[in-house]
Order: sequence, then C-alpha cells, then structure tokens
Amino acid sequence: MADVTVARYSFEGEKFEILVRPDPALDYKLGRGKGGGGDLSKVLVSDEIYSDSGKGTKPPAEKLARAFGTTDAAAAARIILEKGEINMTTEQRRRLVEEKRKQVVESIAKSFVDPRSHLPHPPLRIERAMKDARVSIDPQRGAQDQVKDVVEKIRGVIPLRSENLELVVVVPPQYAAQSYSALKSAGTIKSEEWLPNGSLKAILEIPAAARPRVIDRLGSVTKGTATAEVRR
Repeated sequence: MADVTVARYSFEGEKFEILVRPDPALDYKLGRGKGGGGDLSKVLVSDEIYSDSGKGTKPPAEKLARAFGTTDAAAAARIILEKGEINMTTEQRRRLVEEKRKQVVESIAKSFVDPRSHLPHPPLRIERAMKDARVSIDPQRGAQDQVKDVVEKIRGVIPLRSENLELVVVVPPQYAAQSYSALKSAGTIKSEEWLPNGSLKAILEIPAAARPRVIDRLGSVTKGTATAEVRR
C-alpha cells in the first residue's frame, strides 16, 4: 500500500522492522515535529516489531531485550526510527536528495574559495562540477556529513581551498552596538578597539568565502557607513 512503508534496524546481525506511514516517519527521522518526545501514533501503522514484516515473523522477547534494552514496543520503535533506515517512496527520495544537494552546495559556497581569485565559486558552478563528477547525494545522511566527500570528488573539476582571512572593520559610533553582535556571529573577533570618536575598530577573522556575505550584512546594519578591508 502507498500509505505504508518499512523502517529497518540491524543489531548484531538481527533485523528488526516496523510498519510506518511514509511522510510522518520521514519527518520524525529528520527531527521535524518531534516535540514532547514525538507522537508515535501518527507514525506507526501498528505496534508490532517484526523480524520480517513481509512474512509477518516476530523476534522473541530476549532478542528485543538484547537489541533495545527493553521489550517495550514503543521504546523499540523509537530506536528503530532514530537509528535505522526508512524505505522511502520515490517522491520522498527525490525531494530529500534535492534538499540535501542544495545544503551541500550552500555549505561549499560558504566555506571554500577559488584559490586563484580567493573568491567563492557561484552555486551554479558548484552544481555543474557535482554533475560532471557524477556526485551522488545520500538522502539519509546529513548534508554536512557529505560535504568533505563531495569536495574531494569535485576538486578535479574546479579548484577549491578552505582558507580564512582577516577584515579590518570600522563602524561609526551610532551603529557600533548593533554591529557588534553581527560581527560576533560572522566570525571570530581577534581584537577590538574603541576609537576616540566612539567608532568601533575590530579585526574579524572569517572564512574567505564568507567575505561578500559579511560585507553585505555589515552594510545593511550600518546603512553602508562601515568600512571593511582585508588585512594584509
């Protein structure tokens, strides 16, 4: 049935399965709407734990206890959902792959630069490099967990380097207070100095790829009155 799928978990060679509703199960797996411990009634089709749901076979109580530390079906189901894998529908897989791909591209664009220009690659160029390198995205792995592998694969297509730079930032007195939190969230403040006229001068260390974004953010906060120059 289209409204039922299987979540699987293996422990010491033993398989455990539960029948779940596809979208609620995936939301639970991804941590969406799990407040209050999660409402399993919206996820589970039944309270049964199977060793093979297709055949309807169930594991003995001692195997449940060894794998989950309990024979309580709800507790075991939570572990299966959180640690196991969900047999996703084709549409779920497509949506999740696209979502994770965008997250990977965004992370690379924020953290890596072209070593020749010291500027980040545009997202479209990164996407094309991933296509040329035949990169596959795993929908059930976190996007950040896949960034390192993706970078290694596309380095043969486009040059990438992770590097930091220091900006010398000067903010006029009327914007100094609200700019300080923006600077802290953008990178590491290596030093700060309050100038005689009340302006804030700070040395900010950031990923080189974040430079355009940080300057845009600073310009927005200070109405374009702050200066930010790369420290030589």
